[in-house]
Amino acid sequence: MNSYGFLAGSYDSLTGDVRYPLWADYIEKHFSRLSIPVRRVVDLACGTGSLTRLLAERGYEMTGVDISPDMLAQAAEKCEGLPVRPLLVNQPMESLRLMEKADAVVCCLDSVNYVTRPAALKRAFSRVFCQLSEGGLFLFDVKPPHILQSADGELYMDETEDTYCVWRGEYSPRRRVCTYSMDLFRRCSEGLWERGCELHEEYAYTTEELDAFLRDAGFSDIRQYGNLKFRPPNDGDYRVFFAARRGNEIKDMK
Repeated sequence: MNSYGFLAGSYDSLTGDVRYPLWADYIEKHFSRLSIPVRRVVDLACGTGSLTRLLAERGYEMTGVDISPDMLAQAAEKCEGLPVRPLLVNQPMESLRLMEKADAVVCCLDSVNYVTRPAALKRAFSRVFCQLSEGGLFLFDVKPPHILQSADGELYMDETEDTYCVWRGEYSPRRRVCTYSMDLFRRCSEGLWERGCELHEEYAYTTEELDAFLRDAGFSDIRQYGNLKFRPPNDGDYRVFFAARRGNEIKDMK
């Protein structure tokens, strides 16, 4: 089964509850704390480009990077009509290479969990560090282990007028991986429905491991936050955010 092949065409309709403007506001608050102005931004694992487009509309020079050509095709269509269209690049994050350094790299919606080999994630963090300007920001979020563990045995359903999706969660303590198997049905022409199947996996990284990976990559001033908050994470938070800098201190949040 493929990941983000068949799903790409239905991803936006199935994630309509994601409040991208709220995410963009949160990201910009982090930008405001930096000691350097933020102009060039990389949206790592950009998917269909919703956040990429929104940040481009707010005046940032955007690059969207994703491993899925199908998702990037959706992003390219979404970004049509912008005065300055984002550069879209088909790369895995552990092979990130940019033409010029970025002021900030953001990686949202637990995309880091999708790198299921710790060695590959270490390389990804090192690549991000190399592609950042001095004083630049790396901001990402993860689902903590207890969230992935809680998905074991769960059955979920998403439905829109043209898409029906059933997915099942299975957590392996040995592999530390939560596997989601998806059955999707999408309405096509003449009232017919097309079926697709996908398999998605997320690795249960601890915050201690991620902090160590960042430090090994060269990052400093590493901070953790609760879900879209500027407070330390709580044990029950659905997401934990990491903000790490390449050198240079940040201003304290008032």
